[in-house]
Amino acid sequence: MLKLDELDHIAITVQDVGRSATWYQDVLGLERRHEESWGDYPVFVCAGASGLALFPKDAAIEQSSKGQNMKHFAFRANRENFEKTQTELTERGIEFEFQDHKIAHSIYFRDPDGYKVEITTYELD
Repeated sequence: MLKLDELDHIAITVQDVGRSATWYQDVLGLERRHEESWGDYPVFVCAGASGLALFPKDAAIEQSSKGQNMKHFAFRANRENFEKTQTELTERGIEFEFQDHKIAHSIYFRDPDGYKVEITTYELD
C-alpha cells in the first residue's frame, strides 16, 4: 500500500501574485522558497513543510480546473500561535470566525482573492 508523508502544497490561482505572496508572508508569516529557480511564478510560500503555489489567474488554467471547487485549506498551529494569529488578524482589520470542533479549535478568514483559510490547533488548553 502507498504511504504518503504529508501534504506538500496546494496550487491556487490569484489575481495578483505579488500581492498574494506579500499577504501570505506578512499576515501568516509564510516563507517564500524556490524564487531563484522559478522566478516570478509560481510563487511558492511555505509554513514548515507545507506550502502554497501561487499562479496568476489565466483562462487556460481556469478552464482546465472547471468544475473543481475548494472549500478551504488549513494550516495547523500550536495554541500560542493560534492565539497570536487572532490578535494579528484583529489588528489588521481582517474578520474571522471561530469554531469549536470539540477536538480542535479553528478560525476561518478570507485571503485577498476570497479563498477561505483555516488556522487550527489541537491544543485546547
